[in-house]
This record gives sequence, C-alpha cells and structure tokens, in this order.
Amino acid sequence: MIYELRIYTANTGKMAALQARFRDHTVALFERHGIKNVGYWTNAVGGRSDELWYMLAFEDAGQRQQAWAAFQADPEWQRARAESEKDGPLVHHIENRLMSATDYSPLK
Repeated sequence: MIYELRIYTANTGKMAALQARFRDHTVALFERHGIKNVGYWTNAVGGRSDELWYMLAFEDAGQRQQAWAAFQADPEWQRARAESEKDGPLVHHIENRLMSATDYSPLK
C-alpha cells in the first residue's frame, strides 16, 4: 500500500468553494476510480488557514497511475472542475508526497 499526501493552498477567498468541490464531487469520484480516501484536514491550530491537507491510498504505483488517469479523464470531474472554477482557479499551488508506511505503522 502506498499513501499520497496532498496539500492544497487555496487562492484567497476560495477555501469554501474548494471544500465544497471535494465534498460534493471529488471524494465520490475518487472512490469510483479506485482511489481510497483516507482523510481530509484543515489546520485547527498553527499552520495556514488556506490549506487543505488530504491523504489517499493505492495498492501500488501502477494502480495509482491508472486511477489518477481515469479520474482526470472523467467527464463528470471535468464538468465539476470547470463549474467550480468559473470565477477563477481555486488552488494557488499543490504539494504532493508519496509515502510508504513503516513496518510499525498502524496504516500498512
């Protein structure tokens, strides 16, 4: 199992719209394409208020590549993204990390 940590920094004033897109579209579309949603977080104390952190899980690198390609090509995702960004992009930048669990991690 590999885990993908993604940190989205929202454009000014766009955090609510970004969270709505995940809540209303992205989470279900991920699952449809074999992308396991592990969790979603915002900073409660410390950090920046314009960041959305989330973690996904994949069986292996090949499954990850296939799942992301299918998700990106999905017409429903393309419509949801276009509609949510009709007044401008929601995300300023993205950080991305692929992680492997240690042998003592509860998530393996």
